[in-house]
Amino acid sequence: MRSRNWLRKASRSFLSLGFCFLLGFSVLLYAKLIEPNWIEINSLQLTLPRLSQEFDGYRIVQISDIHLDNWMTQGRFKRIINLVNQQKPDLIAITGDFVTRYSPGSIPSLKPSLDKFTPKDQTVAIVGNHDYQNPIEKIIDAIAQSGIVYLGNNSVHTLHRGSAMLHIAGVDDILYGHPRLDLVLNQLPNEGAAILLAHEPDFADTSAATDRFDLQLSGHSHAGQVRLPLLKPLFLPRQGRKYYSGRYQVGNMTLYTNRGLGMTAFHVRFGARPEITVFTLVAPKS
Repeated sequence: MRSRNWLRKASRSFLSLGFCFLLGFSVLLYAKLIEPNWIEINSLQLTLPRLSQEFDGYRIVQISDIHLDNWMTQGRFKRIINLVNQQKPDLIAITGDFVTRYSPGSIPSLKPSLDKFTPKDQTVAIVGNHDYQNPIEKIIDAIAQSGIVYLGNNSVHTLHRGSAMLHIAGVDDILYGHPRLDLVLNQLPNEGAAILLAHEPDFADTSAATDRFDLQLSGHSHAGQVRLPLLKPLFLPRQGRKYYSGRYQVGNMTLYTNRGLGMTAFHVRFGARPEITVFTLVAPKS
């Protein structure tokens, strides 16, 4: 009798262990093979307080954290570019980390890929912390040679619709660069809506305090890359721990943190799908 009970308990334990192993293996396969390739296209309507009626309906597509490396190949990046172009953007905004740290071999493939973006107006970009852990000058050169407007500390790209203006600005990377928001503000006209590209989202506390920007677009955090349901991500990078995913209101400014497209460290994603964000700008009703 005792031996039968022992056998039953042993069988249950074995089945439980087998189920746990199978579940864990399935989750690992999903995080390794499925979610990293399962790109989500998020569409949002944003009302910007200073947006002129001439820019009502303007479409901005944001991508971030491409992380060219041995996983994010030209083939994968080409698929992303096709998805971006399919959204028929007026403007494309790339918010940094073109290349994964210590991956200089991926830089030569950058320009041929960036050449394929087809916005109606322009593509604008800033760099991120991983870009600074590569030959940064080569990355900035590839951006510029592909016709993309590089928004460092000393340039503001202004779009015109008659006398109406929409300003797109950017700051250098917060962690490894030399961000000079004062230089940006010196060049920013007083009239017109202003959008700031800043790689690290927690910079929003600084940019919102100026009360000049209607919207900040950021990346950097990957939403933690691995996120269990209902819980805050276990790992978040510096300057990406407060506003790590999605839409926030910081003072009078809207912040959006894109989850990015590539990965760092272990090439897995769980509960943090790669993202392309499509913003339709809305002018306030007069």
